[in-house]
Amino acid sequence: MARATTSAPSQRMLRVGEQVRAALTQVLQRGEVRDPLLEKTVISISEVRMSPDLKHATAYVTPLGVKDHDAVIEALNRNAKFIRGRLGPQLRQMKYMPDVRFRDDTSFDNYKKIDELLRSPEVARDLSADGGDDDK
Repeated sequence: MARATTSAPSQRMLRVGEQVRAALTQVLQRGEVRDPLLEKTVISISEVRMSPDLKHATAYVTPLGVKDHDAVIEALNRNAKFIRGRLGPQLRQMKYMPDVRFRDDTSFDNYKKIDELLRSPEVARDLSADGGDDDK
């Protein structure tokens, strides 16, 4: 019997990703990473995606109040091995400690663009037009 191929993450991948996200949040909140840029930056971790073998974690982060996201992402990736070592106590139930990669989360920008489109005059005009022909 062939296994179904799907790109959707499994329940296990989602559960472990949430555990890694919580552990990363604790490490960054405690200020354990000694990097001048990271010490003065508030970082929001919106999602952690795990690879199917749970050996790689991609954390999507948003530095709050900082214009240059690339510098913060670079600093996080530079300290990724140290952060990985600090995850150990919270993730001791895992067989392998995942390698953590940090990426800029652009989903908030996408949500903002969609919101601007929905509030545009063209969409408002279309919504206010009498569209009752479909219901009759």
